[in-house]
Formats: sequence, structure tokens, C-alpha cells
Amino acid sequence: MATITEHEAEQVVEANRTGLQPVVFVHGLWLLPSSWDRWVTVFEEAGYTALTPGWPDDPETVDEANAHPEVFAGKTVGQVADHFEEIVARLDKKPAIVGHSFGGLLTQILAGRGLAAASVAIDPAPFRGVLPLPISALKSSRPVLGNPANRNRAVPLTYEQFRFGFANAVSEDEAKELYHDYAVPAPGAPLFQAATANLNPWTEAKVNSKNPERGPLLIISGERDHTVPWAIANASFKKQKRNEENITEIVEMRDRGHALTIDSGWHEVADTALAFVRRFV
Repeated sequence: MATITEHEAEQVVEANRTGLQPVVFVHGLWLLPSSWDRWVTVFEEAGYTALTPGWPDDPETVDEANAHPEVFAGKTVGQVADHFEEIVARLDKKPAIVGHSFGGLLTQILAGRGLAAASVAIDPAPFRGVLPLPISALKSSRPVLGNPANRNRAVPLTYEQFRFGFANAVSEDEAKELYHDYAVPAPGAPLFQAATANLNPWTEAKVNSKNPERGPLLIISGERDHTVPWAIANASFKKQKRNEENITEIVEMRDRGHALTIDSGWHEVADTALAFVRRFV
């Protein structure tokens, strides 16, 4: 069954109409597609056409999302990856794909399916074969993984949890602003899938990192990220680097946390991603 919304279909039609190189942005947990709005401007001013699909059933606004958290419940990594593949398949040109957090994992899954002309995974959630489990990552995931019943629920973050997991590298005032403007509930299932990926050969949280059609890949890591610390990002890079047919690179953004795509330093991260995409598409 098709899951593409009317708005997403319109984005595809417009991207194809322009004839420009498309870039698809993939958000992660606790955020919405609107978290990419400023990135869209940067990439479109650089000559690309940008698409910001949601996960299935994403509300349009933060207020709506917080009023109806139940719509997020039950979404799995595989369902979301298939949703984005359906969108990409409708594009006339193979897109560049840029994703953050679980969107970074989804970006690598889609690239591993041969769907990306180039891809950028920012603070990407781990996939099967990525082994490090730093203490800060365990603490960041505790609001979900601490209760097995959360697998089938939508789970919001308190401000204190958001401050630790996302906004530890910004001021208190900015952290509160980010929480108000961007934070929404998230499905618990993907975190359980990632946490058990190395125990489950059939997990959906796996990446075909050796596909020769994967395309060039950049991994961006925030130096102070608690949720996806360097150890996880670098382990993903080492797995991906075994792809002998394609360029694989990693860069660390100094003094940046998990909110690096939405906080006051977002432009530097966007410029880094744009520079990589420009080299190949």
C-alpha cells in the first residue's frame, strides 16, 4: 500500500519538473521534516531541488505532534526505509540523501540499496555490526529502552532528557528554545531495533555497506554528541570504508552536540554536507 502523502507527492512532481539534481532530507527521532527548513534554503540556493519527506503519519507541526503523540507509535526502521524508497523511486534522477540520527541510519540503508547518488549521514544511529556502546549513548536511550512496553509506544522527551541527549553543547536558553521549537514524541521501536541489532540476524537495522552501487558517503560526527558519540560514528565509518568501490569519509564537528542540525551552528554543518554533495552531484 502506498504511504506517500499528497504533500510528498507534490514535492516529487516539483523536483522532477525543475530538472535539477534532487536532495532528499531524512529526519531522525524526536524531530519533524520542518527541522530541515533552513537546510532546504541553503541547498536550493546552491542549485539543487530539495525534498523533506516525513516518516509515515508525521504531523505537519510540532504543536500537532505534541497534541497527538499516538500517531508516531509502532513505526519501524524497515517501514520508514521502504517509505523513503517509494519516494526516491518516483524521482527522475537518483538523489543525494542527507539524514540525521536515525535519519542517518536510514540514509545508509537507502544508499546500501543503491538509491543514492551521494549520501551524508550526520550523527547516525548504529546498525548491525557497529559494536561500541558508550555510557552517554546508553543514558540518552534510557527514556525509551528503560521500559520494554515503549517498543509499541510513542515516547516524548522531558526537557532534561532533551538537554542531555540533544542540546548539551549549547546554552541553557538555546536548549530551551530548541526544545520548544523542535522536540516531538518519537516511536520507541527503532531504538529497540538498533539496541538489539547485533543479536538479531534478521534485524531491519542493517546496512548493505559493501554494495558497489552505494555511492560516495560522508559521516559527520559532533564532538560532544552524547547520543551518537564519536565511537559509534567512527565504527560506522570503519564498516563503510570497506566498500572498495566508493569514497567513504568522516569529519568531526568540534564542540557540537546531537542538535547540530538545528542549533545556532547548523549552517556550518549544512555547508560541510553541501560541499561533499557538490563534489559528486
